[in-house]
Amino acid sequence: MAGRFDPLSRTAVRGGRADVPADGGAAAGGGGLARVWVPEGVLDLGLTLGPLRRGPGDPTFRITADGSVWRGSRTPQGAATLRVALDRAAGHVYAEAWGPGAEWILDGLPALLGAGDDPAAFVPRHRLVHVSHRSRPGLRMSRTGLVLESLIPTVLEQKVTSDEAYRAWRRLVQWHGEPAPGPYGQGLRVMPDARTWAMIPSWDWHKAGVDAKRSATIVRAARVAARLEEAAAMPPGQAAARLEAVPGIGPWTSSETLQRTNGDPDAVTTGDLHLPGIIGYALAGDRDADDAAMLELLAPYAGQRHRAARLILLAGRTPPRRAPRMYRSDIGRL
Repeated sequence: MAGRFDPLSRTAVRGGRADVPADGGAAAGGGGLARVWVPEGVLDLGLTLGPLRRGPGDPTFRITADGSVWRGSRTPQGAATLRVALDRAAGHVYAEAWGPGAEWILDGLPALLGAGDDPAAFVPRHRLVHVSHRSRPGLRMSRTGLVLESLIPTVLEQKVTSDEAYRAWRRLVQWHGEPAPGPYGQGLRVMPDARTWAMIPSWDWHKAGVDAKRSATIVRAARVAARLEEAAAMPPGQAAARLEAVPGIGPWTSSETLQRTNGDPDAVTTGDLHLPGIIGYALAGDRDADDAAMLELLAPYAGQRHRAARLILLAGRTPPRRAPRMYRSDIGRL
């Protein structure tokens, strides 16, 4: 549940909510590598992997009716398709992978599903957070270990609506990515490699609705991709500094990226248009809270501020709307 609002509200989706049907324990078949992993405690695939999906039409992420989560990824060993299914009756996760990066992606399965996360370190300090935390015992911080995979769609989300960013990501991956290996078919894709991102022509950026500032940031990041990927193994402060050394990447972008790549439970997002008001309203009735007020409210959760923010978003307590939604544009039509 996402509180008193629609469980698939925009706020709940931003909190990392994705509906995964039960029960997906059966093998998909198709000759891929396989792995069975037993998680410690309760695991919710939708909450754990939900933040990795960039909109309902993300071509690199699919949820099927049998309860399986499919992802197309660009690993250091090449393209890979991962299928993850949770067999609740048996208490284990069944995973299959295809492509040159199959072994790499299966090696990282426990980290992807939050094995390195310690939810016991979180202590709720507000009633709303306590209720949200208690009702979501399967929430884990996912760690992908793939920086460019999370950084590029995050840059696309700078200063635009979510719908615009999702549309741009969808178009660029469809135009310049490749079909994901394995049995899923043409519906799942893998994002382009770093060289391809750096070579996308200006007219395709424009048709995808991406302005020159964001496209230039992505090109700069792609040109130093090897150095940026090293951030996945760095402590949080060093990792953020490595990302923010690229012009166009600031604290907002680095935090949103490290939440996914490093599974950082404390990487609270600052510089966001809506988040301070949502947290301020939920915890103190202050819909006009700024970053400073938000950080003060989250101070009791030091070390776990991102987890607290996610639980607040998932609770769905948002301030009443006072103005129309942000205008949605598409410069690709110009």
